[in-house]
This record gives sequence, structure tokens and C-alpha cells, in this order.
Amino acid sequence: MLKNLLFLVFLLVTTNTFAQDTLKFEKALTVASGSRYGREATYTDLLAWQMANGKLQLPKENGEFAVNKTGEKIIWRTIKADTTGRFSAFSRRCVQGTNNPFLNPGGVDRGSDYIYVNYTSPKEQTAILNVIGGNSLFFNGIPHMGDPYGSGFMNIPVHLKKGLNELFVRGASILPMIFINAKKLLIHTDDITLPSIVLNQVNGILKGAITISNSSLQDCSSLRLKTILNGKQQEVAISRIGKLSMRKVIFELDASAINKPGNYNLELQLSQGKTSLDEKTIVIEALESSSTHKQTFISKIDGSLQYFAVTPQLNGWKPNSALFLSVHGAGVEAIGQAKAYKSKDWGTVVAATNRRPRGFNWEDWGRQDALEVLALAKNQFKPDDKQIYLTGHSMGGHGTWFLGATYPDKWAAIAPAAGYASLKDYGSADGKIPDSSKNIIEKLLLRAGNQSDVPKLATNYTPLGVYILHGDADKVVPVTYARQMKKLLSGFHADFSYYEYPGGEHWFGDQSVDWPPIFSFFKWHFIPADSTVNRIDFMTSSPGISATYRWATIYQQAQPLQYSRIVLKRDKKLSTIVGKTENVAVLKLALTDFDAKIPLKITLDSLTSINYTTRTLNDTVFLAKNNESWKIITKIDKRDKNPIRSGTFKEAFNHKMVFVVGTNGTADANQANLNKAKYDSESWYYRGNGAVDIITDKEYSEQKYQGRNIILYGNAENNSSWKKLLKNCPIQVSNSQITVKQHSWKGDDLAAYYIWPQQDNKLLIGVVASTGTTGMKAAYANQYFAGGSGFPDFMIFSSELAKEGSAGIKLAGFYNNKWQFDENNIAKP
Repeated sequence: MLKNLLFLVFLLVTTNTFAQDTLKFEKALTVASGSRYGREATYTDLLAWQMANGKLQLPKENGEFAVNKTGEKIIWRTIKADTTGRFSAFSRRCVQGTNNPFLNPGGVDRGSDYIYVNYTSPKEQTAILNVIGGNSLFFNGIPHMGDPYGSGFMNIPVHLKKGLNELFVRGASILPMIFINAKKLLIHTDDITLPSIVLNQVNGILKGAITISNSSLQDCSSLRLKTILNGKQQEVAISRIGKLSMRKVIFELDASAINKPGNYNLELQLSQGKTSLDEKTIVIEALESSSTHKQTFISKIDGSLQYFAVTPQLNGWKPNSALFLSVHGAGVEAIGQAKAYKSKDWGTVVAATNRRPRGFNWEDWGRQDALEVLALAKNQFKPDDKQIYLTGHSMGGHGTWFLGATYPDKWAAIAPAAGYASLKDYGSADGKIPDSSKNIIEKLLLRAGNQSDVPKLATNYTPLGVYILHGDADKVVPVTYARQMKKLLSGFHADFSYYEYPGGEHWFGDQSVDWPPIFSFFKWHFIPADSTVNRIDFMTSSPGISATYRWATIYQQAQPLQYSRIVLKRDKKLSTIVGKTENVAVLKLALTDFDAKIPLKITLDSLTSINYTTRTLNDTVFLAKNNESWKIITKIDKRDKNPIRSGTFKEAFNHKMVFVVGTNGTADANQANLNKAKYDSESWYYRGNGAVDIITDKEYSEQKYQGRNIILYGNAENNSSWKKLLKNCPIQVSNSQITVKQHSWKGDDLAAYYIWPQQDNKLLIGVVASTGTTGMKAAYANQYFAGGSGFPDFMIFSSELAKEGSAGIKLAGFYNNKWQFDENNIAKP
């Protein structure tokens, strides 16, 4: 019977690289499943819903998958691989009226197709699965990150059952391979983070990172990685690699023996005790100090190794010169971005990475990467604080618009090239963010992503010089996006330049970014000192993303994630601050530029003035708005929401977060918890070049993991760390129900994403919870890693989310500023 179900013939190819057999496939089945993912908290995926609820039937050629809304059957169709083993189905971004036989009748079908292959293993064994293409996949029901950008480095260890093994891939063009008989621990050389060796600089111990897979059924600890470079050895202990998982690990290399430019072999040796596990040789480049090069650093976000690229200043670095931060386009490496610039005689070009070539569209953790690199570059190159500039191309043009509006006091001028302002208008690979919704829950979810609507923040550009460059023949990012921003700025901005390059396509050579008029424009722009800026006009959607402009900070909002604005005027001669606010609950003012013992009058929103006498030269005051009056707060509770810890759910994936997996439940519940944590870890690695520690609840201790954010997987009954961390949280999840104050829902298919503050004043707990395995499977999708997607502080849903979208959400909302559940900040059906 099993033979009759199989329709695939696999190709057996011996590869010398890993001393293993590579299985490729000749036939597959595909279906127009109607799945829909994007830059939103919600998604629909009927196949995932069927799988979670035990309703997915074994696919058969011309077999029925489902019935659509018009009553017509959606069927599985056979497709054949090309000579390389790649399956190309059909584009799901099709329009009504096409003759596509797979299109669900009734309109545009915007999701991704599913492709199905299977393999009958003669025995139980482990292997490495590599699927090039596809957004995500299920292997024997376990979710894994796909390879949507065709990078080729997602080498996922899997457990093959004896008999039928099934692979469902969400994607329209995929190349699936299974590597059998590989070493259980493998060094992979297809995703390396390396610095350059820069001659005539300090080149002692440098850091790199490489991916190691563990396809055994045991966690591997006490591992060591040795490097040998030009006779110099360096060895480090590396992090534990869990069973059937992969991890990017940091190694060290000693470059002190390198004194000439060129390419050098770097040997890597992986061992455990006296046992040698694997060896590889990679190439590292040594460069003259005048060359564009890479530098690595350990990110504060997750403790992983990232890099940035530098095009050095002409004729050598000089302090108090300019600094140009350049942000790259989709699919572009930071080193390629930096190499597009000729060295400048008046400053250094530094290119951040966005964590990956596509990463997070310079939002979310891409935004944080840019800020990390900016801080490192300022510390290293000691630029003139008045001459910091921002520019970028394509997705980096969006990054320039976004970072410029979000942090307007960090730049003297910005120059977006071939850019789009908002993910609501352009979208990019993960699609667009919807502009609005009539559904109350969807409106709240979109509100959680307000920071992405850059045109709403356009007044923040007022103090900046802005140079817009765009080719008028650009077909990738049409010039209409530049014209949109030109029109918007024309209404209020007095200092911007605009140029359409005649006949210019999306990339018209290095001058697409290294455009001399941009740098001429930069040269006569400076960041004024805070002491000279007496008028402030600043907007933000979240203090947790951007709170401060000059001497004023939006410390707390009245309505979370709605736009907040302050317009303030300071008169040092009259000793007054006058202004108006929108959606501000607490305002922080630095009074540094007033002398000590000066009586001040502060008048906000035309309400009763506040009189305050400065005590020192460095006074700071906090003002709170209550009952239509402003008052000085003498005591601030640092545990309240504030710019350091403000929410939303996405903020939990920070501060070197550790994933804590519940293991105190049934075997199925424990496995579902682990599956979700590993899928999140793989997604974080793929999208963010990151690495995460995954531990069990039994391994967790507050002392050992002090100073780190915690992500809990499970519920109060199956995760033994729950009561330690969440006993005071208003949201509680058991095996049978979820309760939030007076609200409760029962069932085994419920799930929740939410945050809760730790006991200190800085860190968060993120929670991925479910009442049962069906609920955890409904929570498998991790849309929170899509750049620009909006997630509130908490979101409770059932497995119907995968089938019905937002109709499956039970409750969503934000805590108030005291981290209390507040009926005024929620949405429910």
C-alpha cells in the first residue's frame, strides 16, 4: 500500500564535499492552498490549519485538498523537476482573469503555493535537509525555516523515520535535497562572517563566525573550535549545539603573523575532548589600510557576531572628520555597498549590514544594527559630532527615509537614493503593510506597526538637509516614490534638493550612491549643538523606538503606539518653555542650558503654567499630564513603561534573549514547545544572522541567566519556569484555558504571544504559550520576524487564525504605563 502512495523517484548523487549521498527528486505535487503571509501579525494557511487539527490528507495526484468558497475543488497537481532538481510551480501573485488552472476562482490569490515531496527511508536515520527556495516548510509535521532568498545555507538536521517521510514546502520554486550519511557534526562553509585583516593596524585576535550542524540525537557540549592561520593557532570553547539543530558560532583567529596583502588559508578544526569531529579550510583576505574592508563585532542584541564595512578616509584617518553611514539595498552585502564609494578626503564611509542582505528592511533589528554600527564607528573614528550623514540605496533608500525620520537629531543631512518611503506603499519581498482596516482588531494590530508609516513622521525632517536622488527610468522602485516625497516635503521643508537622473535605471553604476552632488550637499550641512536649538518639533509612534529629540523626551504615551508629537519653544532670556503636546502622558525635559537657581516657567497645551527653579546646571524634570493639567513628578518608578522598556512583543527578542522550553507536559506538548523554539531560532538565524541559546525549563535559573531577556515556550502546567517569572502577570495559560482578568477562553487549540516585565528595570519576558498542541501549532508561524510587522503587547488567538485570519483572534492590546491590563487599550470581537 505504501508503494502505491509514493509518486516520487529520487536521484542518488554522491558528493565528495561532505562524503554523503544527496537525494534529489524528479516529481512533486503542488496545490493552490490559498495561504497568505505578509508583514502582519495575522496570516492564513489552510494547509497548516489542516495539519494542526489532524485533518490533512495524504496528497495524491488529482486528489482533493479542499473546497473553495465557490464550491469548487482545489486539487493537487503533478509537476516535474528540471535537470537540476528544481521544481517551479506557478506564481501566486497572479490577477483575476488569468488562465492559470490552479488559481482559486473568485479573484486574486496572494499566498504562496505548497509543494509536496516524500521519501521512503529504508531505516530510521538522521540526515540534513536543504531546500533552496520556499518561505517555510514542514518535515514530518515539524516546522522549519525555508530559504526564500535562495541563499543555500539552510542545512537543517532532520530525523528520518523508517518508511514514509513527508516534506511540505510553502513556495513556488524550490530545490529540495536530503543529505544522507553525513558526519553528525559538520562545519558548513556556505555562511561565514569574517573580518578583513587590515595591515599596519592591530591584528592580534580577530573574531569570525561559522555555522555548525548537529544531526545526532544528542545535544553536543564541550565543543572546541581551533583555527590555524599562517602558523598561528587560536582555540575557543563554543556554545552547546542541540540535537538536530544548527547554530552559528563565534571563533577566534590570530592574524599577527600576516604582514602582506593577499588571500590566506584559515584552517578550522572542530573537536570534543580528544576526538576530532570535522575540519574545513576557508580563505581570509589581508588588505592595505587604505582598502575597503570588513570589521566584526559582537552584537548587544543577541550576542552574535555581525560585521560592518569601511571605506577609509583618503590619505589616512583623521579625527574630527565627517562620518557617512550608508545603508544597503535588498540582497546587497555591506562590503559591496562600501566598495561602491571612492574614498573621501574629508570623512569615512561606514556600511552597516541590516543583519542580512535583506534582513529587516532597516526596521526592527535592522534599525538596531544601524545604531550599533553608528556607535561603534563614532567611537573608533572620532568624527566631528556635527558632521554625521546618512545615505542609502533602494531598500537602503527606505532605510534612509526611515532612520532619518526616526532619529532626526543624529544626522546633519540625509540622502535617499532610489528609495521608497513606506512599506505600506512599496512592501518589498514580504509584501506590503496594509494601509488601514475597518476591523477593530486589525486596526489595533496595524497601530502596533505605526513606526513604519514614514510619511506620517515627515515633519521630523524639518531640521535636516535632504537630498533625493532617483533614476527616472527605474523599474524596480519607480521614480513615483521619489516624487511622492518631493511633493510632501515641498509643503513645509526649506532645505532639500531633488534630482532625477535622466535615463537612470535602478542601478546606473557606482554613482547611483556615490553621487558627487550628494557629498557636496552634505559638506555644507552641520548638526547644531543642543544649546543652539531652541525650537523642537518631533513625532514618534513609540518611545521604545524613538523617544528623544535634543533636550526633550516623550517618556510615556497616553495611548500606546498612537502618534505622539511635541512642539516646544525655549527662550533662555525669558527663562520659559512653551509648547503643545499630542498623546503625551509624561514628558522629560533636560534643563542643561539654563543656569543654576533660575526660575523657569513651563507652559504646555495652554494649561496652567508650572514654575520651577533650577538647582544645578544639569537639572532634569519630569512632567505628567493628568485631568487636563501638567504637574512635575518628583519620583519616577523605573519599572513603569519608559523608553528603555516600553513594549511591544517584538521588543522581547533583544538583550541576548534565551529561549526556555517547557518540558513538564505530555510528550506531544513538550515536542510542540521545542519545535516552535527551534523554528524561531532557525528563522532568527536566517533573517538576522543570529544565534540563540535554547534551554529547558529545568535548566533555567535566574542567577545563571541574569541580565538577559527570556522567551518562554509552553504554559503554567508544562513550563516549570512559569511560576517564577509570571506569577503576577494578568495573562495566565493552562492546559485547558487562557484567562486575562475577567476574560477567559477554554479549549485545547488556544495560543498567545505576549510580554511581561522582569523584576529589574530593563528586561522583558516574551511568552509563546498554548493550551494544547493544536494551539502551539497555530502559534508556529513567526510573523514577528518580518520587518515592519506590527505586534501589540499581547495577542490571544485560536487555531482558527490559520483558517480565518483576524477572526481567530480573541483579544489583542497594550498594557497601560503601569504594566496593567486596561480595558481602554484592547480590541476583541
